[in-house]
Amino acid sequence: MTHWFTSKFHFAKAQRIILCLLLFLLGQKLAAQSFVNKVDSLYIRENYTKIERMVPMRDGVKLFTAIYIPKNTSQKYPILLDRTPYSVAPYGEDKYKTQIGPSMLFARDGYIIAYQDVRGKYMSEGDFVAVRPYIPNKKGKTAIDESSDTYDTIEWLLKNIPNNNGRVGSWGISAPGFYTTMTAIDAHPALKVASPQAPVTDWFMGDDRHHNGAFFLMGTFAFLSSYGQPRPQPTPKGAPSFAAYGTPDSYQFYLNLGPVKNVNERYFKNQNAIWNEMMNNETYDAFWQARTPVPHLKNIKPAVLTVGGWFDQEDLYGPLKTYAGIENNKPKSPNLLVMGPWIHGGWSRGNGDALGNIRFDANTGPFYRETIELPFFNHYLKDAPNPQLPKAYIFETGSNQWKKYDQWPPKDSEEKNLYLHPNGKLSFDAPKRDQAFDEYTSDPAKPVPYTSEIRIVRGSDYMYEDQRFAARRPDVLVYESEPLTEDVSISGNVMADLFVSTTGTDADFVVKLIDVYPDDAPNNSPIPGTKMGGFQLMVRGEVMRAKFRNSFAKPEPMKPNEVTEVKFDMQDAAHTFRKGHKIMVQVQSSWFPLVDRNPQKFVNIYQATEADFQKATHRVYVSEKQPSHVKVRVLK
Repeated sequence: MTHWFTSKFHFAKAQRIILCLLLFLLGQKLAAQSFVNKVDSLYIRENYTKIERMVPMRDGVKLFTAIYIPKNTSQKYPILLDRTPYSVAPYGEDKYKTQIGPSMLFARDGYIIAYQDVRGKYMSEGDFVAVRPYIPNKKGKTAIDESSDTYDTIEWLLKNIPNNNGRVGSWGISAPGFYTTMTAIDAHPALKVASPQAPVTDWFMGDDRHHNGAFFLMGTFAFLSSYGQPRPQPTPKGAPSFAAYGTPDSYQFYLNLGPVKNVNERYFKNQNAIWNEMMNNETYDAFWQARTPVPHLKNIKPAVLTVGGWFDQEDLYGPLKTYAGIENNKPKSPNLLVMGPWIHGGWSRGNGDALGNIRFDANTGPFYRETIELPFFNHYLKDAPNPQLPKAYIFETGSNQWKKYDQWPPKDSEEKNLYLHPNGKLSFDAPKRDQAFDEYTSDPAKPVPYTSEIRIVRGSDYMYEDQRFAARRPDVLVYESEPLTEDVSISGNVMADLFVSTTGTDADFVVKLIDVYPDDAPNNSPIPGTKMGGFQLMVRGEVMRAKFRNSFAKPEPMKPNEVTEVKFDMQDAAHTFRKGHKIMVQVQSSWFPLVDRNPQKFVNIYQATEADFQKATHRVYVSEKQPSHVKVRVLK
């Protein structure tokens, strides 16, 4: 008994020591960051003059623009432009940002850096339209879009800001990434380079608000509670976000919420214009089709550097489709893609050496900022040497290596199918059974959680969280390969192709492609005490609303108990499954509250009532004639 007590005592003491060490290191990191911020802030004040101007557009509306101008007037500087719906704060010519530019490397290199509140947001005049449609054939001064607003802004900056060298570059992350994409369409002749970073590109197909027609409830409710509030007049203050959750548990909050229509009845009261637009457009109709820039990425003249992160919880779709949209039109100017091991915007800050339990064995953030981003802009805006960047600069997770490709996906890759087999097996070999399926009951009253954590905001952790919590549920199908005898590297698109049936008339299907670590994997997590044996890392996960299986514009009910094929885009990946690891595929029909619950009945889900929700039994077929699989591109 004494030995047991002593062991427990020493273990508890060790835990306290580790906790104290972590707190100390965190304190050191925060102190170091605070010091860096103070140094950067002082540098900006000593070397830049800030001015604020109302820049007129062709229709007479004026847009609030904050401009940081180098005090050294012995040379001319290019202009960098960031247009944002998220505020150019702080307001006041005596109040400075603590950092300016895509990174402080730009500020120290010498640039004129302009930030603009987009039309209808914060201190700018006019009416705000979320992901405002592009107008191809503008007639008259009142035909405006984000492309024309950018053109007019650049024209004004060139004529009114002294010591500019006549060249302009644009950049932005997330929604500002969308505005950056729009700068490249009908671009001003002075715009020489554009860098859309995690650009919002299609709010229905894959960015932020929906994925393959499935509504991303949790993030959309929290985001639009502020973003969609009316703004009667220009103001430096943003609307507050919803905070009256009454619980730290998002799973319980959204389950208690009931059908999506209750959001308006209980909270928004029909006053949130963007939310109402979504509720009124459940399918990929003309409203949504007009709001993606991809069909208009033709004759792009500036050099483009599109950037994204493999663990981006918001906009993985955007950079991939923006790059491809430009590339498919064979641009004459350089069109480059960078994808790294980052969450949303992670390339712009921090070391990028780890996420959660996963190490990347490299400081990917500084590498990108110093080796890729600054040299790219400097070449086109300052005549600096060409950095000779590859067409696609891709960080391959698993192997933790930067790869250079002259096209994306790489030409030395081939499509292969990972087939689901009976008894939970997974293999590149096709199944041989005549008839085989697995089934599970999906209950909207007990949906599969998207995370094992108790949290009220979505966060990014679920993108690299251990998936064992889901694998152990009876309503999640699990298929696993044998331990790999050699490395398997994938680079390119991942596509799910399921043969399914249901007792209902609609269903969601969530597919996760997972890297399973060996049971004896070394405990090299950045988080002390973590055991990595058996860890299940989600390489790619995606959802499909089955009623859109044939058309996102014209949904169709599923016929009960009839086998149907459901194919959907899971986006791209670049990952090496190491020798000794296993490849796993999980299939489920809810991902809550990340995604709203499907009633499993063919209805307009935004108008569904509690009575519409029903249990359903889903089957996934794994036979020779109905071979459910995940298509990947394997490097040769």
